[in-house]
Amino acid sequence: MVRAKLVRALVLMALALSLVALIAHAQASDQAQVEAARALAAGIGFGLAALGAGIGIGIAGAASVSALVERRELFALYLVFVALAEAIAIYGLVVVFILV
Repeated sequence: MVRAKLVRALVLMALALSLVALIAHAQASDQAQVEAARALAAGIGFGLAALGAGIGIGIAGAASVSALVERRELFALYLVFVALAEAIAIYGLVVVFILV
């Protein structure tokens, strides 16, 4: 229930931010609009990538700690799963550098 409200609030904030950006740059030149849209896309893209990575790390980390209690010899394998979830944020950061 709380997660659905959070997602709904984030979507509404992203829509409001894009609407404000469109209104603010309505009288700007074409190049300024392109730069503004590029920066907005980079920010939203990295924000969503970081949000997804945080959720993935939380789930994978909790499962890893639970599994670590039973089988300590697979610690390196558990770290790999957490690192795979963390790589999503790194991909988002790469996209930011490509767009900006």
